[in-house]
Order: sequence, then C-alpha cells, then structure tokens
Amino acid sequence: MRREVAFMDFGLVDYKEAWDKQSELFSLLLSRKINSTEDANGYFVLCEHPHVYTLGKSGAAANLLISNDFLKRIGATYHKIDRGGDITYHGPGQIVGYPIIDLEKFGVSLKGYIHKIEEMVIRTVAEYGIMGERLDGATGVWLDTKIPGKARKICAIGVKASRFITMHGFALNVNTNLDYFSYINPCGFVDKGVTSIGRELGKIVDFDEVKKVIAKKFEEVFGADLYNSAEVR
Repeated sequence: MRREVAFMDFGLVDYKEAWDKQSELFSLLLSRKINSTEDANGYFVLCEHPHVYTLGKSGAAANLLISNDFLKRIGATYHKIDRGGDITYHGPGQIVGYPIIDLEKFGVSLKGYIHKIEEMVIRTVAEYGIMGERLDGATGVWLDTKIPGKARKICAIGVKASRFITMHGFALNVNTNLDYFSYINPCGFVDKGVTSIGRELGKIVDFDEVKKVIAKKFEEVFGADLYNSAEVR
C-alpha cells in the first residue's frame, strides 16, 4: 500500500529555525497519532543550512577541533542536539533531509528505516555514476569501503524516533565545501575521509536536480507518493 507524504522544501534556512519547524511537525504528527484524529503519514523535508556543526547526544565534544572564536571566524555555529550519532557538519551545497514519518504506518523498524535512508541515497548517487556503499559498523553512505585507506563518506545519517515517529535525518554532500570537515572528526572517525557528488565528478552539480532525484528515490524506497505542502497540515 502506497502512502501519501507531504513534501516541503525549506530552502536555505538557519539550523535552529529548521529544528524548530521539525519539532512543530513532529509534535503535530505525534498528536494525531495519539488522538487518532487523522490518517497522517508524515512529512519529507529538504533544505540547506548555513555553516553549522551539530553534536549528537552520544557524541564527544572533543571531536570539534576548534575554539568558539575560530567558529566565529569561519562563520559557523554549533549546536548540541537530540539525535543519535556524533558530530557532523552542515553547510551550503549540502542537501539535508528530514523525514518526519510514522514508522508503524510504513511497517518498518528503526534499523530498517536507517537502511531505507541509505538505500535512497545509494540510488540517488547511482544516477550520477557513483557507487555508494554501506560500511559495517557505521551508518551513512560511503565510497570505496573495501580499498584500504580510501573509504570516504558522501552522506551522513543521524536520527531520533519517539513512539516510532522520526526526526532529523541525512546530509548528502553535493557541492559542499569539504574544508569545513577538517575542523572536526566527522561522525567521530579519525581515519576516514569525506567527499561529495561534485568532488567525485570534478564539477559543480545542479543542486535542484539532485533534490528532485532524492524525492523520486524516497517515493521508490518507501512506497510513498509525495505531494507539495507549503504549510503544516
């Protein structure tokens, strides 16, 4: 059975503002679930953030390698948040996705949900001739995992779920300035690199086109139909 999911594009938005909007959508979906008032399946949000570092609840603050003063000099902010995972970077040229859905409606566990997010991204980068892979013991989508010293992450994943309703999500590097990753141990790793679609192809990629591909792959992987929504429903 295919389910309808509301699609929202927040555009370039401050991280805290997007977090607040996420929280509003999460609370609305949770309320509908508890009160059984509507058959609401959830939301799929795509956006882009100014330079920001976020630290998950199980992360180590020491994985941010710079001072507050240096953060200001590079125009970045820092937030401790309630998702799983360690530290990561968001910034211009990176597509950030926030699926806020009821996993019970889709008949999937939290582990299975993360697997589906990975599959969605693997299928997305495959459209650009890039072979994305999973890496044992690490979430996200990686390249060249079986070549010693070459494994690099193209998409980070960090989620939260309460009563099987999800928050946070994934960050796919498209035309991202990868220099900003040098100021952290990405996702807590000190021996693995990061990359982007643009880096792998050696050119700037059409950002809006990648968004359309992601939306299509979300529909394929989750068996959903997205409809445009400009407001909370």
